[in-house]
Amino acid sequence: MFGHHNMKNILAIWLLAARLRTLPLACSSILLGTGLAASRGAFDGTIMALSLLTAILLQILSNLANDYGDAVSGADNGARIGPQRAVVSGLISKQQMCVAMALTALAAVASGLLLLGYAFGGQWLQILAFVALGGAAIVAAVTYTVGQTPYGYRGFGDISVFLFFGLLGVLGSYYLFTHALAWDLLLPATACGLLATAVLNINNVRDIETDAASGKITLAVRFGRRRAIAYHWVLLGTALLVTIIFILLQPASVWLWIFLPAIKPLTDAARTLRENYDGEVLTGALKKTSISAFLFSLLLSIGLALS
Repeated sequence: MFGHHNMKNILAIWLLAARLRTLPLACSSILLGTGLAASRGAFDGTIMALSLLTAILLQILSNLANDYGDAVSGADNGARIGPQRAVVSGLISKQQMCVAMALTALAAVASGLLLLGYAFGGQWLQILAFVALGGAAIVAAVTYTVGQTPYGYRGFGDISVFLFFGLLGVLGSYYLFTHALAWDLLLPATACGLLATAVLNINNVRDIETDAASGKITLAVRFGRRRAIAYHWVLLGTALLVTIIFILLQPASVWLWIFLPAIKPLTDAARTLRENYDGEVLTGALKKTSISAFLFSLLLSIGLALS
């Protein structure tokens, strides 16, 4: 019986470190790319499943590296708000975390190679291009908080999130289905990236004081709270604007508008950000933004597939 309890505890600790709440956001760009491909007559269930699996493994790798990096750098300490970190709190040793990161990276590589082999067959040029992208994603995931000069502490986190969760995620997954790209796809890809950046921004506004104190210079720390909140509204407004422009460029279909209910919780959370300084409340707003950003992409994707 003791062994069973122990196993449950160990599993719970690793689930904490993997930060499952962040996974829907990692899936948003893949789902949107899938919906865009489906709307242009190119859907494949295997490509969707392997893309989602690869994206989830990359996100877990990023979360484990983040937990490890914040512990090594001292950015996570007693003053931190938000979910408990596994390495700092001593639940997982640094050595165990390094092993877990290596295993997750291997799983992501295996899943990614399966995906590319299936999507491209013997088209080696395409496979190599995507291997380079995947390698960049792994490096970006790890160096966000790990290394001598982690870019997440220099205010470059927003750009990275926008690129990987937006442009590369949406356009890359679309390309896996269709082996082609079109200019108008930049619009929904941009919206997806901006919403993911908004999730990061709420996190950074919440942690603005502890980050500044530990030398973690996020964009929110650079901007200051008031301007970081204005920036948040710009992210949301631009995401909505480019989505509407994209829809108006498509053949008219009422289905394309089913994403609209996701707007209200996004703006509700942004209002909370403006009016509230309490860490717990802002963590709630962070969750709400993350889920709503996922819903936005999911509903838009379904609308595209049905249109």
